[in-house]
Amino acid sequence: MAATEGHDQKPEELPPNIYIIGAQSTGKTTLVTALGEYFAQTLELVRSMSQPHQLKEVARGVLIRHQFTANDITSSKTRALELQRLIIQAQAAAEGALQHTWYIADRSALDAVAYARQYVGEVEARSLREGAVWQEIEDKMRAGVVVLCEPGGEWLIDDGVRLMPRDQAEWFALHAHFQVLLAECGIPYVVLSCSVSLLRQRVEFVLQAWTQKQKQRWH
Repeated sequence: MAATEGHDQKPEELPPNIYIIGAQSTGKTTLVTALGEYFAQTLELVRSMSQPHQLKEVARGVLIRHQFTANDITSSKTRALELQRLIIQAQAAAEGALQHTWYIADRSALDAVAYARQYVGEVEARSLREGAVWQEIEDKMRAGVVVLCEPGGEWLIDDGVRLMPRDQAEWFALHAHFQVLLAECGIPYVVLSCSVSLLRQRVEFVLQAWTQKQKQRWH
């Protein structure tokens, strides 16, 4: 959903962006859609605040556009690393195009680094975090609300596009890479437990973190 017409704001005036990140099949897209619906209803009567843009699954578009498959991630380290590099570039470009509105992101550039760390290697993954583009990505995430979705719920469904973990151990190993990377980058985050299974409760959890972040910014 695009921002409401006529509500473009200066970057420093915008509400904090929301990043819903984590391993595959942890309910990210469903949550982003629900948050978008909440804000569409809630902010309809609030003239001073634009509605957020939903920045959905940039990675999926890269897979299709560049003719990658989920199998490339596990069968070729070279292809896997190139895919993650392209995803980071696409994510940075998508976020950069939203300078005058705020957004809810389904995944982030950090997701690509976590996948590279798990399926390519730590050294190669670290190379993805070099340069001014990555620094800008980190800065935006620090200024936003980062919600890490925990694996273990009932969302592990193969849609034929995304990479599926071989087992629970692989699923949780990827989650651990997210936690390590967030700590290394100094990005504050909250973990949305898989035990919070009702969508309404998951939305409320994110809203609480978002409200707290806004209070920190204005004080």
